[in-house]
Formats: sequence, structure tokens, C-alpha cells
Amino acid sequence: MIQAAIPVSTQALRRRAILSCAVGNFFELFDFVLYGFFAVPISHAFFPAGNDSLALISTFITFGVGFLFRPLGAVVLGRYGDRHGRRAALVVTIGLMAAATGFTGLVPTYTQIGLLAPMLLLICRCGQGFSTGGEWGGAAAFLVEYSLPGKRGLTGSWQQFSTQLGALGASSSAYFLAHNLAPDVFDSWGWRLPFVFGFVLGPIGYYLRTKVAETPAFERNAERRAISHAPLTEALSTHGVKIAQAFGLSIIGIVANYVMIVYMPTYAIKTLHMSADRALLCSVLTNLTLMTLTPFMGALSDRIGRRPMIAASGVLYLVMAYPLYLMLGAGTFEMLLIVQLCVAFMQSLYTGTIPVILAEMFPTRVRYTALSVSYGFSVAIFGGFAPLAATWLIGATGSPLSPAYLVMAAGAASALSIWSMRECKNVPLE
Repeated sequence: MIQAAIPVSTQALRRRAILSCAVGNFFELFDFVLYGFFAVPISHAFFPAGNDSLALISTFITFGVGFLFRPLGAVVLGRYGDRHGRRAALVVTIGLMAAATGFTGLVPTYTQIGLLAPMLLLICRCGQGFSTGGEWGGAAAFLVEYSLPGKRGLTGSWQQFSTQLGALGASSSAYFLAHNLAPDVFDSWGWRLPFVFGFVLGPIGYYLRTKVAETPAFERNAERRAISHAPLTEALSTHGVKIAQAFGLSIIGIVANYVMIVYMPTYAIKTLHMSADRALLCSVLTNLTLMTLTPFMGALSDRIGRRPMIAASGVLYLVMAYPLYLMLGAGTFEMLLIVQLCVAFMQSLYTGTIPVILAEMFPTRVRYTALSVSYGFSVAIFGGFAPLAATWLIGATGSPLSPAYLVMAAGAASALSIWSMRECKNVPLE
């Protein structure tokens, strides 16, 4: 059968919508993950001197508490997006993120204002978490609803591509500053520069998002007066099992990302005694590899299905996490890079598939809320405190291999969730 040509105006509209969403998502995630890559200097700036381990743990607690606000953002902004449109909600998220990130870079240190410093830092981190809770699900729904049939995996993967591009930008800025600034300069004020820069980027993303049309799927629902007035209640009552499945299958990518990618520079510096610039360079290369592989995995999911991709990621992490941490014991940059490249491949099986699989599980009426809530609660429980749990495990057990057990447990949980659900490749969105 010969498929009718798509009008040029429609093609241009779709490209512009996808680009604006991806650029805005890049800004959001660049701002959000900066904290993880600058954990060491942040611990020195905002917590009492004298006990570096306690200061680092306090920093990761603040990092994790911000994640507790992601479900709140998912509920509030998800409801807003299902009732008033995806674009409207995404415009709100990017404004909130820019403000919270900019203030993080301006908060005075503990030596300057005492306990008020970590309190203000916590408020900023909670604002970032609230914004990201609405951003992730909104961007996934927006892209999938704009995609062509048969290409949802590829189109949806641009959400994670832009996410990884944001992480790459964050890790690159951390490496650049650590490599080019004197250690005392980097530790005192150099780390603040990307946070201020993230605030400057916000208005660009805000402008782009205000200039695109609402998704066709949401507009059709609006025309039919099929908008849900209580999307969270409806989603829980009619799609509760799918929400539980979506929660479970999200676990592995979340834990692996925060334990084996975001936390890894801290692990390399504190446990492997590697220099900051070498550890951060490895993170740059890892994020670059993951970003490159993600669209290819999204396209592959359009051919072989969503379940095999996520299942493969879960099983590989279950089997490979412990051997990879054993390899890290060599303590060399080369071995760290090999391990991180293996992680990038396993993670790409997840990042290329997770936006589309979650979006296809739910109908348009409650899609924004359902996928935001399922992913938001999963990342709040298993992501935000993963670096803290890894740090605590190493201290409690004395074993540098102990973070591997977190990843192995997450792999088993996600594999079971995938086993319990049906394939949803190219199911009707309505």
C-alpha cells in the first residue's frame, strides 16, 4: 500500500514541535543533574567543615529530598497538562527550573550565613524536583503524540536523547571547570558558574515552547469534549495495574543511572582516589556514548518491540553489575572508562525505549498524569537516594563492591514487571 504524502506544513509543524520540546528538555535536565556532578564542592560550600564524609552524605540527602518533590510535580503538573494541554504545562516547568537553578548558584556559603545556607539550598533543590516531576512525563507524552505511526520509538527517544545531551552538557561543564581552574577556585566559586548559566538558558527554552502548537491527540480530545476533569482519580481507578507495571519497569534505568553514571565521579574520586578532572572526563565520554546510542535503540524498538529492550536492560544489569564493580577495583582511568562504556550500552536499551513504552500504556485522557506519576514515584524512591544509599553501603560494609547489589536488585525488579505486561508497540493512542 502506498502511503499518502504528508503535507509540507504538517511535516514542518511536527519538526518544530519535536525540536522545541527536545531543546526545552535539554535545558531542564542540564539544570537538574548539575547538582550530582558538583556534589563534592557543594558539600564543602553548604555544610560544616571538618568531616568530609558527613558533609558529602548531607549533600546527597539534599539531593535525594529534591526527588521527593518529583511525585508532587507529577501530580500537580500532570493534572494541569491533561486538562489544559501538554504545551501549557511544559511552559510552566521550564520557568520553574530556571529560577530554582539560578538561585542555587547564588546562595551564600555555610561560613557566610550558617544553617540558612543548606536550608536555601534545599528549597532550590525541591523547586527543581517539582519542575522535573512535570517535565519528564510531559515531554514524553508530547513527543509520542506528535510522532508518526511506526516511528513512535524513534521520536519518543529524542526525549531521552535531549536528557542525555543535558547530562553531557552538565558533565562537560564540570570537567572543563575542574580541568582548567585551580582546585581552590573550583571549590570556592567555580562550580557556581554552570548554575547561573542554566538560569540564562531557561528563557530560550521558554520562548521556544510558547511558539508551538498543542499535540494533535490532545486537540482531538478537546474537540470531542473528552478531557478528564480528575485525571489522577481516573488513572488510578481504571489503569491501576498499568501504573504499577510502569512504576516497576522504570526502576532499573533510574537506579543504574544514578548509581553507575551520576554517582560514578564521586565514587571514582572518593573510593578509587582518582583526580576530579579524570573522573569527570570519563563521565563526559559515557554520556556522549549513551546519547549517541539512544535514538538507534528507539528505532530498534519500533522493529522488535518495547518489552525485549527493557527486559534485556534489566537482565544485563542483574548479571553484569557485580563483575563491572570488580573491574573498577583496578583503579585506573582506562578500566573506569571500559566499565562506563558497558553501562552506556546497557542504559541505552532503557533510554531508547522508556518514553514510548510508558506513553503507549495509557490513553490520551490521562496519559500525562499516569506516566508522570508512575515514573515520578519510581525515581523519587529509587533514584534520588541511590547515591546516598551507595555511599552509606560502602561505609557500612567496608566493601567498594556493595553498590552493585542495588543495581542487581533493580534489574530483577524491572525484569519481573516487564514479564507481567503485554507488548504495547504501536497500540492506538486514543
